[in-house]
Amino acid sequence: MDLRDFYLLAALIACLRLDSAIAQELIYTIREELPENVPIGNIPKDLNISHINAATGTSASLVYRLVSKAGDAPLVKVSSTTGEIFTTSNRIDREKLCAGASYAEENECFFELEVVILPNDFFRLIKIKIIVKDTNDNAPMFPSPVINISIPENTLINSRFPIPSATDPDTGFNGVQHYELLNGQSVFGLDIVETPEGEKWPQLIVQQNLDREQKDTYVMKIKVEDGGTPQKSSTAILQVTVSDVNDNRPVFKESQVEVHIPENAPVGTSVIQLHATDADIGSNAEIRYIFGAQVTPATKRFFALNNTTGLITVQRSLDREETAIHKVTVLASDGSSTPARATVTINVTDVNDNPPNIDLRYIISPINGTVYLSEKDPINTKIALITVSDKDTDVNGKVICFIEREVPFHLKAVYDNQYLLETSSLLDYEGTKEFSFKIVASDSGKPSLNQTALVRVKLEDENDNPPIFSQPVIELSVSENNRRGLYLTTISATDEDSGKNADIVYQLGPNASFFDLDRKTGVLTASRVFDREEQERFIFTVTARDNGTPPLQSQAAVIVTVLDENDNSPKFTHNHFQFFVSENLPKYSTVGVITVTDADAGENKAVTLSILNDNENFVLDPYSGVIKSNVSFDREQQSSYTFDVKAVDGGQPPRSSTAKVTINVMDVNDNSPVVIYPPSNSSFKLVPLSAIPGSVVAEVFAVDIFFLKYTIVSGNNKGLFRIDPVTGNITLEEKPTPNDVGLHRLVVNISDLGYPKSLHTLVLVFLYVNDTAGNASYIYDLIRRTMETPLDRNIGDSSQPYQNEDYLTIMIAIVAGAMVVIVVIFVTVLVRCRHASRFKAAQRSKQGAEWMSPNQENKQNKKKKRKKRKSPKSSLLNFVTIEESKPDDAVHEPINGTISLPAELEEQSIGRFDWGTAPPTTFKPNSPDLAKHYKSASPQSAFHLKPDTPVSVKKHHVIQELPLDNTFVGGCDTLSKRSSDHFSASECSSQGGFKTKGPLHTRQVNEHFYWSISTTYKCPINQY
Repeated sequence: MDLRDFYLLAALIACLRLDSAIAQELIYTIREELPENVPIGNIPKDLNISHINAATGTSASLVYRLVSKAGDAPLVKVSSTTGEIFTTSNRIDREKLCAGASYAEENECFFELEVVILPNDFFRLIKIKIIVKDTNDNAPMFPSPVINISIPENTLINSRFPIPSATDPDTGFNGVQHYELLNGQSVFGLDIVETPEGEKWPQLIVQQNLDREQKDTYVMKIKVEDGGTPQKSSTAILQVTVSDVNDNRPVFKESQVEVHIPENAPVGTSVIQLHATDADIGSNAEIRYIFGAQVTPATKRFFALNNTTGLITVQRSLDREETAIHKVTVLASDGSSTPARATVTINVTDVNDNPPNIDLRYIISPINGTVYLSEKDPINTKIALITVSDKDTDVNGKVICFIEREVPFHLKAVYDNQYLLETSSLLDYEGTKEFSFKIVASDSGKPSLNQTALVRVKLEDENDNPPIFSQPVIELSVSENNRRGLYLTTISATDEDSGKNADIVYQLGPNASFFDLDRKTGVLTASRVFDREEQERFIFTVTARDNGTPPLQSQAAVIVTVLDENDNSPKFTHNHFQFFVSENLPKYSTVGVITVTDADAGENKAVTLSILNDNENFVLDPYSGVIKSNVSFDREQQSSYTFDVKAVDGGQPPRSSTAKVTINVMDVNDNSPVVIYPPSNSSFKLVPLSAIPGSVVAEVFAVDIFFLKYTIVSGNNKGLFRIDPVTGNITLEEKPTPNDVGLHRLVVNISDLGYPKSLHTLVLVFLYVNDTAGNASYIYDLIRRTMETPLDRNIGDSSQPYQNEDYLTIMIAIVAGAMVVIVVIFVTVLVRCRHASRFKAAQRSKQGAEWMSPNQENKQNKKKKRKKRKSPKSSLLNFVTIEESKPDDAVHEPINGTISLPAELEEQSIGRFDWGTAPPTTFKPNSPDLAKHYKSASPQSAFHLKPDTPVSVKKHHVIQELPLDNTFVGGCDTLSKRSSDHFSASECSSQGGFKTKGPLHTRQVNEHFYWSISTTYKCPINQY
């Protein structure tokens, strides 16, 4: 691979590395000397460029622009709309275009040009290479019209003598192709010798013996022809002189010599000294060195040849960039007819003596040397195409291009020696209005040489800056009760734009009806009278808008605070405060808090409280409003206290107001909840296996003056049941399975929410899970056995053995009974047996319907029976309370009684609290009623059951024991529909119930108790 092929390969690789979306290349081939308007090519067609916008699908108007240097005479022109390339009136002369080239191949004469495609969204840079092919427009010419050749007379036949070659500016086949000797007179002939370089050298052949004495001169013509069409030729006179004999010719040691000399070699520098020898002696051996006829006059101007020594020296400063290779033909002649020939190839080596060249061609046309850009132009806006070059070679010709300082522009390489000047960031007219920078091209020689080009860019202002307020939040203060039109402040904003883009008008936003704003000056005034108590703060926006196109705007928040004046008196939250305290409240305790407000602010709302007409029974904190007792309360002596309170603010002048305060003395919680249902601790409920989850299987109901809470504390380890903490309804949590069959004992704790402490009552609820409850005595026996099981243990484990034994006994009894029945059938009358069976079945159904699923008729019957029974008037409810437990008592007799309310209860008003006579309360949920606070915050006693609960203690209080034969099964039709408000009892109309509006009071019991129950019964236990 020679040097030329290497350069071509490097150029191809460089083109492949370019961005095909930006830079593309076209190659066209034309003939020289074409007339004007001859089409050369079509850019969009040859590059397959579409005029359709791929994003929008619309046709785009592309503009094709030839990038040319100012003052150049373009050889071609490009249609701006169609992209077609045509020749111009300027003549394309290949010999002029490629003059001085050191090569002569046809396809190597070309010129290049660049075309850009606009607008910026479709920008492309097209590099076009136009190869100019040769046209046979020049005839070959000899160096002189008369050629003189001297031939010795003793020249042998077939001897050859060189004839100066003809030259033709055309190349290739249009160059010199054929020589012809005219009128050779059969003495001379012509032969053509082709050199390795492709040159054709004519040689004169002697065909006959010469005799100078007979004829010393021959005049002929030599014709040269090229290979073009039409063929061109020329002739020269060839004059041959027959000279005397010199039979030895000079000989060069080397006929081909190649030397290198730097282009900065000074004048007089020796290039090479040629040396030729001649075998002759005397004058025939005297050698003279001369340049051959092929040496061009330009080469002769650069180099001098010493005729006697053969030394070639530099006689003029060399320039490799002008001519890199000089070929010199030197003839060494001793005066004979055939001189010796040597060819010297002088390679001028490069030195870094040429600075880079910057060719700046603008894409955006400048005005007086300045490019004008809009500050809204996008990034990568193309400004100019920059081509850098260096006449030096290798490292000395390697050029880098850059911008001298930091500016919002950059150079983007599109070819190895071409760059696009683009914007690298968004431009801002307000930041910098004008840019002046240098583009530097620097080579890599040592020392490095550089060149600069100055670029000036001015920005045109766009309305891209909204007005800016000096303060984003403007805070003002003004006293209330102001006058209308009061000046408040001047609002101002600035705009970094210029001209009309910086003219600002102001406008109020919403919620600014109390204010006026001057649109030009920004003066803000009050349009109404402010009332701080009505509105303490005004927050609105002010808009500043410029007059640009389109207009831009910004907003600032304005906060106007209205300062207070003492124009409001203190105001109590209630005109009449009522507080409730317990009669056992210690002296100096807090009994309430007086709440007072003042609509003013600051010192104007600082309120001081004082008692006006109290006999020092209470102390009032003048600042916090806390009332403390200065007396011990006794509800029986005085049930309420009333006095007035005065509030005075700190304004000038001060304002005041008064309120009334009533302190009510209330009773304390000293009674445990009273269980109404179930009627007995030894009754039970049947839960069939078919019961569904969520159904109510039992109820627990108790009464107290305070709210009650129901919880299961033991016996529900399987989680089969749950109790509603408010209503006391026991529901089925899961569907019972055969594994759940048997007796379940639930220990239910009923606690009130009284103050100063909570009291509790326990009750036992027995649930028998089975399809039927036919064997009631068996269930009662199980209940009796469970009385020996501690409350914190599950009875399921202990009762199961008994249950299994009883099942076995029942099965044996059934089999035996069946056998007896079979025997009886044969000895008794069939009709009587059937009648007896029906009678027993009727009794069994009656019993099950009465206790397990009572209907309305049974309830009415029970009510009628209860009317006949008398309940003692001396007590409301009966409890099991064992004052002393004697260890020698074998059996404790249970207390039997009936829970019923006598008709005289309503007349005596036993345990009734008259809510109608209580003073009405004015407190809201956030009212400072410390009495209610004590109620809700009172600690609730915990009741713990342990397996080792002692039996004998001083005082026992446990489960409320109801009489075993209690006939109060349910005063109302259903207990599941009763209200959850335990402060008001249900109104029942059946006998044995009660009808009262007040809460029930029970007798006091102690806090910690244990329970015991008798193991024998005098009467059957009823199922509830």
